[in-house]
Amino acid sequence: MKLKTPYYFIDEEKLLINLNKINYIRECSNAKFVLALKCFSTWSVFDLMSKYMDGTTSSSLYEAMLGREKFGKEVHAYSVAYPREEILELKNFADKIIFNSVSQLNAYYEDVKGLNLGLRANPGISYSHFDLADPSRKYSRLGVTNKKEITNNIDKIKGLMFHFNCENDDVIELEKSFDFIGNQYGDILKRLDWVSFGGGIYFTKQGYNIKKFCKILKDFSQKYAVQIYLEPGESSITDSAELVTTVLDITNNKKNIAVIDASTEAHMLDLLIYCTPAKMKTSKNAKYEYIVAGRSCLAGDVFGTYKFKKPLKVGDNIVISDAAGYTMVKKNWFNGLPMPAIVVKRLNGKIELVRSFEYKDFLNNLS
Repeated sequence: MKLKTPYYFIDEEKLLINLNKINYIRECSNAKFVLALKCFSTWSVFDLMSKYMDGTTSSSLYEAMLGREKFGKEVHAYSVAYPREEILELKNFADKIIFNSVSQLNAYYEDVKGLNLGLRANPGISYSHFDLADPSRKYSRLGVTNKKEITNNIDKIKGLMFHFNCENDDVIELEKSFDFIGNQYGDILKRLDWVSFGGGIYFTKQGYNIKKFCKILKDFSQKYAVQIYLEPGESSITDSAELVTTVLDITNNKKNIAVIDASTEAHMLDLLIYCTPAKMKTSKNAKYEYIVAGRSCLAGDVFGTYKFKKPLKVGDNIVISDAAGYTMVKKNWFNGLPMPAIVVKRLNGKIELVRSFEYKDFLNNLS
């Protein structure tokens, strides 16, 4: 199949590597896993993912609706703040509704009492390399910080959510965090049915001590008699997709610059937000260095600087790796650039163009 670049290329065989790790942890620890749709919502691979996960978790009504319609299984609904009309919709299909504050819990309690409700707690600790993504940053609005408020409303809820990690690949630090939460909230947890530890735990990183991770989860669950939920996003789809691009031009401004037919601003926005380079599989011993840049008019639309074995030329493909998380859910029409198609390689080897975009999509996105 001849595919026009740019396109996101999802490989189900690579996706299955992560899903098998998830399944192993589920079996060894009895923890349940719900996919964080804020990171990855490409439902064309949900048939595969749903075989290895317990459901989805959302940050909005639309994500919750997508989880119910396309993934099935458990639907966890969370939002930093709900308008009442969303609560009235969610109560009809969400398995768990999690509130960010006691004030919202009380505002809508009469609408949802009798359902499986939870509160997000802010334990005051976190693991994050970026202040922007730190749930416990100064003046954070994310979660209830006052334990007494939780205790006073414990009869209204059945669980707590602690989302305090971002790319935490340190199982020892994670164990310390679990111990801290147990010491601080153990008396509350023993009165509840479940606890969610959110996402941001990088258990699919190469070399991660999964057996120790399982033990931490199982010990905590047994000690406090709660069902543990995890909400992986990127750890569900690590290294399972690429962004395939083509070099459109080679220029020079003291350094060689390769301009490709994709954009950080439009197609990999997190690179700009967190000032990180794109991941690319290149040779350490290569000698031809290029800045790889996007085609938008934004001056800082740059993927990074890389070395290649051969000089690049117009028409060459450049493949950006680990491109599934926070890309397809954030892609946008900046500059009116063509939106990358979504391509899936199935387990049987068949390659499917599952979604392509045209001018009419750009037109209908506006008014």
